[in-house]
This record gives sequence, C-alpha cells and structure tokens, in this order.
Amino acid sequence: METLYHLIEQYGLLLVFVNVLVEQLGAPVPAYPTLIITGAMAQGGRYPAALLLVVAVVAALIADFTWYLAGRRYGRRVMAQLCRISLSPDSCVRQTESIYLRWGARSLLVAKFIPGFASIASALAGTMGTRRSSFLLYDAVGSALWAGLGIFLGSLFSSAVDDLLDVLGQLGHYGMMLVAVALAIFVANKWWQRRRFRRSLEMARITVDELSNLLDQGMAPTIIDVRSPLSQQGGRIPGALTISNQEIQTFAFDGPVEGEVVVYCACPNEASAAMVARQLMRRGYTKVRPLTGGIDAWVAAGYAIDV
Repeated sequence: METLYHLIEQYGLLLVFVNVLVEQLGAPVPAYPTLIITGAMAQGGRYPAALLLVVAVVAALIADFTWYLAGRRYGRRVMAQLCRISLSPDSCVRQTESIYLRWGARSLLVAKFIPGFASIASALAGTMGTRRSSFLLYDAVGSALWAGLGIFLGSLFSSAVDDLLDVLGQLGHYGMMLVAVALAIFVANKWWQRRRFRRSLEMARITVDELSNLLDQGMAPTIIDVRSPLSQQGGRIPGALTISNQEIQTFAFDGPVEGEVVVYCACPNEASAAMVARQLMRRGYTKVRPLTGGIDAWVAAGYAIDV
C-alpha cells in the first residue's frame, strides 16, 4: 500500500489522466476516488491544483470528443451499442434524448453528474449535428465542474483523506485487498442492478414477422410507438400511435383491455417498450407484447414504414 501511495504521489497526474479517460470512454472504473485523493495531495502542495484540473478536463474532452465523432459518423448505432455495454440500467437512449432535446448542448454542463448519461450524450450530440465549437465549449465547462468538484472535495477533506491513506498503508497488503474488494463490489453492484432491470422486463414478445402477418390478415393490433419525438421523425410502423416524452407515465388510449397491443421502441432489449407494456398490464390490458428488435428489426426485415 505504501508503494501505491508513492506511485500516486509520483505519477498522480498520469493516473488522473488515464483514470478519467478510461471512465469517460465507458469502463466501470470510477475516477472520483482518484480525483479526491490527488485533490488532497494538491492541498498539501504535491501538485498544482490548476494543473490537476487541466489534466482531468483534457482527458474527459478526449473521451467525449471520441464519442462525439463516433455519433457523427455512425449515428444511432453508436448510442444503441453504448446502451448494451453500459452497466447503468437507466441509460437507455430515450432518456438521454429526452434530456438533450430539452436542453440541447447545455445539458453537457451536468452530463457527468447523471449516471449513464455522459457518453451517450456525447454520441447524441454528434448524431444530432451539434456544432463542434458548442460541443467542446459546453463539454469543457461541464468537465471542469465535474472534475473541479472532486478536486475541491479532496482539498476540503485532505486531513481525512490523509488519515485514510495512513490506515490503508498500515494495513499493507490487506489495504490493497480492501481497495480491490471495494472496486469489485462497485462493479458487481452495477452489474446486479442491470441484471435485475433486465429481468424485470422479461415477458412474452412478438416478432416483426408475426406482427406483419397480423396486419396482412386484417387483425391489426393497437400499435404504440414509445420512441422519442426525434426518433419518430424517421418514420413509424403503419397505424402506430405515438407517445411523447411527457405522456410516457400518464398516456391512455381507447383500445379495449382485451385487445392485442404491441409496443415498440428503438432501445436495446426493448427496454422502453417493456416498461410501457408493464404499465398497460397494471391497468388491466391482458394482451400486451413488446416488439422484438423494435423499429430497427422492422426496417431490417424490409417492412414498410409511414414517414
């Protein structure tokens, strides 16, 4: 543990850069403990606090700008992939779009304080064609607020941080094990939250071929599109009702409770569609199924959409 302490003291700036870069690229390796520890060291004169802040902001900008360029080039596919690999169960594309559509690039000022939002917001900014200068400006300020808070907390509680490091140092190898266990618990907790979220969405689904057959046979079910308004602009399944972000918790329609209802979205694991389907079931609708693969599977199968 003493060796680790000296490594942080000697290579703290490099450690901050790598930790922030890796976290902002999407790995579940929290950078705030590193910022707090190095912030405490900066308070003791081991690092210039301003330089520490600049290093953290530059690392965050590199990661965020990478996602911005990926979103600009590959569009929604990047956001969907981010949702699949994210350990945050609430980081679906719809939530991010809702916030970004309301606040625009200004949402980047607080993006890093919202779990699961930062990387997807950067990719979304590129997808929506946000000006590069606006993205870099707001993202830089947001990164400075985020990193600056961690550094400030470290300096504010520097004596407590020093005491903690001293205790870990006295524990020797056990201190290292304690740090490793804490990190493992953090990652495991995130993984369990995601697993529990996915399990809560398990229910019967309908395939795009089955839905197409129902439409061809004149047995059209009530079809509900729960994507964001931005996504809905690209077209929807013929006859689908659309639900805005404001209506997601309170919507109602005139379909009979015993009638067939199909809900679709453009979210990995049909997350938004499954959540809305659960709401409808609680209201008494008995035949509600999310569409497997959502609108992407419908389009990939070659079926028509209304623009």
